[in-house]
Amino acid sequence: MNEETDRGKNDGLPTGFERGTDGPKVIVTGVDGSDTSWRAAAYAAGLARRQNALLAVVYVQPVLAGGAALGAPVVEATEEVAEELLAEIRATTERLRGIFAVRWEFHTFRGDPYAGLVRASDELKADAVVVGASERAGHRIIGSVAVRLVKAGRWPVTVVP
Repeated sequence: MNEETDRGKNDGLPTGFERGTDGPKVIVTGVDGSDTSWRAAAYAAGLARRQNALLAVVYVQPVLAGGAALGAPVVEATEEVAEELLAEIRATTERLRGIFAVRWEFHTFRGDPYAGLVRASDELKADAVVVGASERAGHRIIGSVAVRLVKAGRWPVTVVP
C-alpha cells in the first residue's frame, strides 16, 4: 500500500478509539413532582450513569401571579415542594446505593419553568436536557416547556412521555 492510498483511507484522522472522552459531561433534568418529570429524571439518571456524566436535577419554583398578594405563604409552599423533591431523590439514591451509582446535584431556581431551565442549563453548561412531556391539554395550543426547549435549539433535548 502506498502512502497516498493510506492517507486517503483515514483522511488524516486519528485511528485509535478514545475511551471516555465523548458524550455529555452534564445532563440537566427538570422535576416538578409530576409522573412524567420523575420518568424523565429516571431516564436522565440512566444516561448519566452510562456516560459517567453529572446529573443536574432542577426544580423551578414557580412565581404565581397572585403570589404578591399572598406573600410568604406561596414562597414557603414552593420551598416545601423543593424540599420534598430533594428528600425523594435522596431516598431513591440511598435505596439504589451499590446497584446504581450516579453523580448528581439538586438545584432550585425561581420563575417561569422554561426560563428557569434555560438559566440552569446555561449556568451548569449542560450538554443535554431531559424533560417530561406536559400532561396539560392546553400546552398543545400554547406550547409546553419541552416544546419551547426544543425550539430554542441550544442543547439536545429529550422529551420523555
